[in-house]
Amino acid sequence: MITVNFNNQQLSVVPGTRVLELVEKKDRKNLVVCQVGAQVKELNYILSEKNDGMTIRLLNLSNAEAGRAYSASLRYIVAMAFYRIYPDVKIRFSYNIARSISCQAVTKSFNMSRAVDAISAEVKRIIEEDLPIERVTVTIEEATEIYKRFHLDDKIDILKYRPENTVHLYKCGDYYNYLHNYMVPSTGCVRNYTITPYSPGIIIQYPRHDLDTNIPEFEEEATYCKTLQRAYDWAVKTKTQTVTDINRKIDRGEVLEFVQMCEAHHNKQLAELGDLIEDEIDDVRLVAIAGPSSSGKTTFCNRLRIELLSRGINPVTISLDDYYFEKKKICEMQGKPVEKLDLEHIDCLDIEQFNKDLFDLINGEEVTLPRFNFKTDRREEGKTIRVEQNVPIIIEGIHALNEKLTKSIPKHQKFKIYIAPHAQMNIDNHSPLSITNARLIRRIVRDMKFRNCPAAATIDMWQSVRNGEFRWIYPNQENADYVFNSSLGYELCVLKKQAMEALTQITPQDPQYLVANRLIKTLKYFRQIDDDSIIPCNSLLREFIGGSCFNV
Repeated sequence: MITVNFNNQQLSVVPGTRVLELVEKKDRKNLVVCQVGAQVKELNYILSEKNDGMTIRLLNLSNAEAGRAYSASLRYIVAMAFYRIYPDVKIRFSYNIARSISCQAVTKSFNMSRAVDAISAEVKRIIEEDLPIERVTVTIEEATEIYKRFHLDDKIDILKYRPENTVHLYKCGDYYNYLHNYMVPSTGCVRNYTITPYSPGIIIQYPRHDLDTNIPEFEEEATYCKTLQRAYDWAVKTKTQTVTDINRKIDRGEVLEFVQMCEAHHNKQLAELGDLIEDEIDDVRLVAIAGPSSSGKTTFCNRLRIELLSRGINPVTISLDDYYFEKKKICEMQGKPVEKLDLEHIDCLDIEQFNKDLFDLINGEEVTLPRFNFKTDRREEGKTIRVEQNVPIIIEGIHALNEKLTKSIPKHQKFKIYIAPHAQMNIDNHSPLSITNARLIRRIVRDMKFRNCPAAATIDMWQSVRNGEFRWIYPNQENADYVFNSSLGYELCVLKKQAMEALTQITPQDPQYLVANRLIKTLKYFRQIDDDSIIPCNSLLREFIGGSCFNV
């Protein structure tokens, strides 16, 4: 017998017992996965002597890790439905607008419009059958043969880069697949979802843990959709759609060409921006830049300024940080003590003063700008400037695209830029890579290198950062005049070494282990680039690994 802590009770359990057997039958369909010790496991996980003394937590859709498992399980069922009806058709999943998953046919001759109703009905049938989903462990050779049987050639390719000698697959009836995530115990656990036609494929939506387990309302996001399409088209043209594509470039000794190609893509976008702003320079008085954490905003602002200088445009930069209210005033406004303040709230900025200064500068007045002293928590007198005609003012910050911040400036005088990485990259066709994870990896490396902040601390604050992004940044991205895709196809190969060093310091006993383990599982498939001397000193990636000519 072994002893486990389950639902705040000490239970004596026979080795070989599945976690699901500890759960009352009426509650089983409300669960997704479980946490055994510090690791996420399937509910069908078999307890053994090594679990003696561990705590078992049941995770439902209110948990982020459970949400990821639910999403992967839904993709598994959709892929299974396609195999049942159209066994020769290959499909690809990717992240899409409205926090959804898109499914498109890779098989060019296949018309998805004819398949929507049939696939929707088959998914419903599979779920109603409540088929067990079983995790099995096989050798690399066995996995290869299974993947051949199911025409999953892209999954065979990634096996070459798997450091382990065995592979975990998920078996449901006679169907096998692996989506690089944990699964629900049976298909009947996936009951809440939507499948909607959305050219050129279908959109799949599922409950979100951060929306009280509700499915987000589907909203058309034309700007974001075009950005994703551009990212996908570029990935196709440059053969950087999958981790295998990227690793092949490194294996073939094409690292320098690969790095320069990605940097050239950034240069092309900067040139496009320069053209757009130059063409409208008679009207553009304000260039506003915003984006989520670790998008590379600081380096981007420097490079955009240089791009404009090359066109005879000498922009002036104003820092939004200098318009913060003192914490004492923010406490009064929010009615909270300092330790509970929401310092990302837009009202923490002196919007009235900021608009007055902008208005005066744009109309040719001389203005003495404030300078916020974060050590004394006071605003002080800063430099005095005057802005000439046809000289745009650049502002950057999480609220830069919010109309409330710049209400005194007519819309036609603003040029809004949204910056974020938007890679359309997959581990394989059924397993898209999370760009949010890529940003977190960027931040972990930067915080460790420049802020003496360990990975555990960065992970701890990440959810708070994400909450701020959903509240203040994402709602305004559709207002952008241009979206700068700051992704670099080679970046995870470069970040891998430093990120792995930081992440492996987090032990299974640490509360951050769940996230750290997830990031490690992503990074392990990438070939490592050790020579960073080939990365230009003005590269956006230098903001995170060091060596930037901008001294960021």
